[in-house]
Amino acid sequence: MEKKKVNYLYVAIALLVVACIALGIGMYNKQKEYTLATENGYNMAFYELVDYVQNVENYLAKSLISTSPEHGAETLTNVWREANLASSYLSQLPIQTNELLNTQKFLNQVSDYSYSLSRKNINNEQLSQEDLNNLKDLHDYSIELANNLNQMSLDMSNGKLSWSDISKNNTPELAQQVSNVDEGIFSNINKSFEEYAGLIYDGAYSEHVNEGQMKFLVDKEDIDEEKAKNIALDFIGRDRVDEITSNGYIENGKIPAYDFSAKLKDGDDVYSYISISKKGGNVITMNCNRDVVAETISPDDAKNIGLDYLTKKGFPNMKDTYYIIQDGIITINYAYNQDDVIMYPDLIKVKMALDNGEVLGLETSGYLNSHVIRDINNVKIDKETAKQTINKQLTIESEGLAVIPTKWNTEILCWEFKGKVNENEFLVYINAENGKEEDILVIKDTPNGVLTM
Repeated sequence: MEKKKVNYLYVAIALLVVACIALGIGMYNKQKEYTLATENGYNMAFYELVDYVQNVENYLAKSLISTSPEHGAETLTNVWREANLASSYLSQLPIQTNELLNTQKFLNQVSDYSYSLSRKNINNEQLSQEDLNNLKDLHDYSIELANNLNQMSLDMSNGKLSWSDISKNNTPELAQQVSNVDEGIFSNINKSFEEYAGLIYDGAYSEHVNEGQMKFLVDKEDIDEEKAKNIALDFIGRDRVDEITSNGYIENGKIPAYDFSAKLKDGDDVYSYISISKKGGNVITMNCNRDVVAETISPDDAKNIGLDYLTKKGFPNMKDTYYIIQDGIITINYAYNQDDVIMYPDLIKVKMALDNGEVLGLETSGYLNSHVIRDINNVKIDKETAKQTINKQLTIESEGLAVIPTKWNTEILCWEFKGKVNENEFLVYINAENGKEEDILVIKDTPNGVLTM
């Protein structure tokens, strides 16, 4: 009997040990899940912060050369908005309180000051030289902060830094570059905004503004799926296609279209995906992915190859504008050129492999939605008069006429001036009919290409 009790005791102990081990494993797995979820949350907040701080820097750069109260108000209101969002995401990160406060304080000061200056612009007041000097100081600090954040991002990608390191060691990277902000800049700022009912925010200029217009296709006939399939085969090249499959009719897209996937003879599991508009039978998108092992073609040569390709495919008179290179593939933006006037709404993107110049992708929706022959005889403000309205600090490098889209699905004929202030490069657009400053874009010359923001 005593022996049986001992056996029961051993069994109970063994079960207890097993239960403890199982509980420990469960708690460990739960802790791992919690840690992973926490890290993912920090990563999301951090990369949002990086983006918004970069936006603050870009809008502050634009505000330095704007000469129009209306455009200045919009730009400064964007600074206010982006700085607020950056501050919000910063507060979600595990940074030591004092360090967090230094950076948070800077972002709040940027937000408040840009808000106050936007009110001056809305009331049709010109910014003083002191205002512009303050904006320049803020822009300089924002560059330092953006650079510091980018270095942190690089360190995280390389495994040199983790959120556990930051939370345990109270690493001061985020606040380091802005801890010496001169508070005297802000000493005379009136931060009482109760008299203003709200903000005027119209959104940013972007290439999607003419979605759904289909101007180029408006008079074209509808085609059926069989004809669309033949157009797709001819466009890709019948000799290259092993098999083509219909993916159906997409009625609710920006442009109603037939979609196909074509298995190519180029290699195992190489496909080209192509979309053909129901109205007119035009190629909307074409895309093929493959590895590019070497970059033997220069960006300038790629631009010329792209121009020849577009001409052969029925898109003449295109002009390359900006490009980006990633993983051996260059994506080039082309805009229609009518009598030496660039039509930015008529946009086509070409994706090309830099090992052999093969065109891997095409996107024509901007062109199909916007392209018509324009009346470009409404130039009432000559180039020299338009030039007088530009910030005197801008060293002009090129000039010409261009049509730009607006957020209201309209277009404006402008004088486009490309130039520099210090090391920053800009595009300034002056309305060719009334002399109003319509827009300013920042040109970013990166290791991977030339972009505008």
